[in-house]
Amino acid sequence: MSEPAGLDLKPALEAMLMVVDEPATEEHLARLLERPRRQVADALRELADEYTAQGRGFELRFVAGGWRFYTRAAYAPAVERLVLDGQTARLTQAALETLAVVAYRQPVSRSRVSAVRGVNCDGVMRTLLQRGLVEEAGTEPETGAILYRTTNYFLERMGLRGLDELPELAPFLPEAEAIEAETQEGVPSFDPDAPDAPGGQDADD
Repeated sequence: MSEPAGLDLKPALEAMLMVVDEPATEEHLARLLERPRRQVADALRELADEYTAQGRGFELRFVAGGWRFYTRAAYAPAVERLVLDGQTARLTQAALETLAVVAYRQPVSRSRVSAVRGVNCDGVMRTLLQRGLVEEAGTEPETGAILYRTTNYFLERMGLRGLDELPELAPFLPEAEAIEAETQEGVPSFDPDAPDAPGGQDADD
C-alpha cells in the first residue's frame, strides 16, 4: 500500500474531497497527506481554477473554513430535478424567514425571533435544529432563555465563507427589543420535545 506522501497530490485531493461530508481544511488535508500546508493550498486553488476553465458541472469552493465540491450554479435546474423529484426537501417560507432572523440577530433567543416575526416559531425552530442549521449558544444572562446561532452547516449550505458575507439586510429587520416592549406577555418557553401548540404558529412539516 502506497504511503500518502508518495501519491500524486492533485488526484489524492480529488479522491479525498469526493467523500467528505463537510468542508475539509487545508491543515487537515496536509496532515493526512503528509505535505506542507502551502503546497496543499496551492494545489486546491489550481484544481478550482482548472475546473472553472474546463467548464465542468461541478466546482471546488472554499466555504466555512474548508474545501468541498459543489455542483455549478448554472446546472442547478438539473440537480434540483434529481434531488427534489417526489420529495419535500425545501425549507418553507416560514423556516427561511426564521433562519434569516437568527442569522442576522445571533445569538438570539427564540422569543426574540418570534417577536420579530410576529408569530410563534416553536415548530419552525425545531425543524431548523433538527436539520442542523441552528444550534444552542448558551443562555441569555438577564432571562436565562436559550440563545441560538447558525451552524457551520448553515454556512456550507449557503455557500458562505463566514457570516461577514451575509447580504446587507440586517437594517431592514426591526429590533426585537422594541417589538417585545409593546407586548404585555412573553412568548412561552421553547421545548424541543413538546408537541406544536395549536394556532398562532407556523407549520413547517
